[in-house]
Amino acid sequence: MQISKYMVANSRDSLWGLTVSTVGYEEIVPGDDYPTHGHADGYYFNQDKGRILNEYQLLYITEGEGVFHSASVQEAKVKAGDLFLLFPGEWHSYHPLPKVGWKSHWIGFRGQNMDSRVQQGFLGPHKPIYHVGFSVRVDDLYRFAYQTAQEEGAYVQQTLAGVVNLLIGLMYSLERNIELSSNHEHVDMVNHARRRIRESLDADLTIQQIAKEMSVSYSNFRKLFKEFTGVSPSLYQQDLRLQRAKELLASTDLSIKQIAYQLRFESPDYFSSKFKIKTGMKPSEFREQTR
Repeated sequence: MQISKYMVANSRDSLWGLTVSTVGYEEIVPGDDYPTHGHADGYYFNQDKGRILNEYQLLYITEGEGVFHSASVQEAKVKAGDLFLLFPGEWHSYHPLPKVGWKSHWIGFRGQNMDSRVQQGFLGPHKPIYHVGFSVRVDDLYRFAYQTAQEEGAYVQQTLAGVVNLLIGLMYSLERNIELSSNHEHVDMVNHARRRIRESLDADLTIQQIAKEMSVSYSNFRKLFKEFTGVSPSLYQQDLRLQRAKELLASTDLSIKQIAYQLRFESPDYFSSKFKIKTGMKPSEFREQTR
């Protein structure tokens, strides 16, 4: 069984940064032919020959298992709880195991939002498969996307673009959180460090001291912290201090010099420089605007 909806996007929709071309769902029972019939031109493919699309597609298997391979990845197993991403211009082929079948959702899209993520190395054909497990949130988003496409209300493309962006974000973060959470000791270490940093914005607490408290080398601690949070511990500490500086500028009469030294910046000039880089304004400009 297959249900699908093909969408039309105009030139104005394209300026939004992402447009959706197809949304669908299929159930393949053991022994069924695959691929199913009823696909639009350009989407149907032969398992042996594979195909090349001119768009991205994100597929989510909710039951069953199968096989995926592409120009960049040798044959790999995919199973319930896996998302896999197809890239424009990249040869690929996939199918459920004949004796098992599968249930899967898909959504097809294109746009500069996705192109940018690929160009910046967040996503790429070398890693198309993401193991996120069964997620009610992901499953609901696909169902919402299909319902939205069926209703085809005003500005449907903008709604569907939001769904795709959320799906991609969940795919990317869920897998990494699962991987990181497999080592509870590391998770506890990073959470402890973040708490210590937050509680000590007004103190002379260094990242090296935090690493020493936890009996780990600074280099290993920095690597682990950045892997978990996406930023180095020193940048995390600085950003929190700048957030605290915003609060003090908006709600107190402390001078910029007092705020700079209270939050342990090297000098008022250094504080002002970092503040402007972060906010686009000098501290005095921010204070004037918020008041």
